[in-house]
Amino acid sequence: MNDYLLNELQLKLDYSFKDATLLCEALTHSSYANENKKSGAKSNERLEFLGDSVLGMTVAYLIYSKNPDMPEGMMTKLRAELVCEKSLAEIAGVLGLGEYLLLGRGEEKGSGRERPSILADAVEAIIAALYLDGGFKPVSIMIDRFFSQRVTQRETETTDYKTALQEVVQEKAGRTLSYHIIDESGPDHLKSFSVEVQLNGRVVGCGSGKSKKEAEQVAAKSALEVLVK
Repeated sequence: MNDYLLNELQLKLDYSFKDATLLCEALTHSSYANENKKSGAKSNERLEFLGDSVLGMTVAYLIYSKNPDMPEGMMTKLRAELVCEKSLAEIAGVLGLGEYLLLGRGEEKGSGRERPSILADAVEAIIAALYLDGGFKPVSIMIDRFFSQRVTQRETETTDYKTALQEVVQEKAGRTLSYHIIDESGPDHLKSFSVEVQLNGRVVGCGSGKSKKEAEQVAAKSALEVLVK
């Protein structure tokens, strides 16, 4: 990638890299790296891995610090909304990130520059590059820039943990949720239900309540605490 494009993107990020190769690597899709192995091109997959964790922690801190009265379940739901593929792809759109990506011939022909998954992965890789180059400060500035207004959303009167869990699960294909009553006790006027929620047959949360619906919500909340960290 030429210096002009790298400098242009750094202006958009409002950050000047000490090691510009980190930014170049963050923009390098695996398809390009595979086609240019002899040149030593490295894909952004490792940076994406690191960026996912840095993003999650930074967003979690922002939510925590700006919403002192928001309960844990709502914070979990809000974080999931902010770090999902759709949200990150929107950030990529604001930055015009697609035009800076290094893609292989197949992805180039297949509209890879507009594919949400590729754009979201590149945002995570850039976050990792910022962290490695300058620590948490530039990452925090970027996160605050894009998320500060959204993290101050107020909690709705009733938090729908089942919907929040479903949204988290749907971020990856091939994952299915199911709810199962594992215990039912008490007289008809004072029933108590215990429910477990399974992800692809594996138990990820349990909950109890005075109705099946209430128990399912508690189980979903429990699952969110496990799946969204």
